[in-house]
Amino acid sequence: MTYQSTLTEPPTLRLRPALQGAVAILPLCLAVLPWGILAGSMAIQSGLTAAEGLGMSAIVFAGASQLVAMGMIKTGAGMLATLISTFFVTAQHFLYGLRLRECIAPLPLRWRVALAFLLTDELFALTGDHGPARFNRWYALGAGLAFYLSWFFATLLGVVAASSIDLDSYGLDFSIAATFIAIIVPLVRNLPVLACVLTSLVLSIGLHHYQVPGALIITTVVAMLVGLLCSRGKE
Repeated sequence: MTYQSTLTEPPTLRLRPALQGAVAILPLCLAVLPWGILAGSMAIQSGLTAAEGLGMSAIVFAGASQLVAMGMIKTGAGMLATLISTFFVTAQHFLYGLRLRECIAPLPLRWRVALAFLLTDELFALTGDHGPARFNRWYALGAGLAFYLSWFFATLLGVVAASSIDLDSYGLDFSIAATFIAIIVPLVRNLPVLACVLTSLVLSIGLHHYQVPGALIITTVVAMLVGLLCSRGKE
């Protein structure tokens, strides 16, 4: 597949799909607001400065790994343990990249870098089933940028509110579970995915109940292996 130069593409071929992408991801942008506010407040509670908290959202841009990292920093965990945990938390992005490789690989380097940075669970939920013929880079860019700005704005609200409001009492952490439930449920279309989800559910509850160290990493690895075994069993 070949692409026209950005400078020669008609404005309508750029602006319209970008706006469509931004509108399509808007519900997820709203759903992530409590999550971003929580991330901003946790940054301050973890001992980070406002600039460091906002910088993490601007540069890392990975909600789950940010929350895990800040939680571990707050409890005094070492750097190596924090890095390993956040690596496994965001490991699914390797799978997202493989799934979208056929669509993104033909793009110029600047596009591949931009879309790789903007790739989140939410963006993948919108574009993961788009084949090369359907995939539109401007649609993906518009959706990704809209979500990025929403996340940064929500983090800013959390940083500002952390000093004056007890955000823990509002139960904002449930927004994390609610967001992932909304993303994952529509993707459960076959046995391997279902097995992976159920394994994650059972293990996460059981290991958390018994306070097993490294529960998150154990759950992630075991669930992926179960899904892989089920997938091979169907072949």
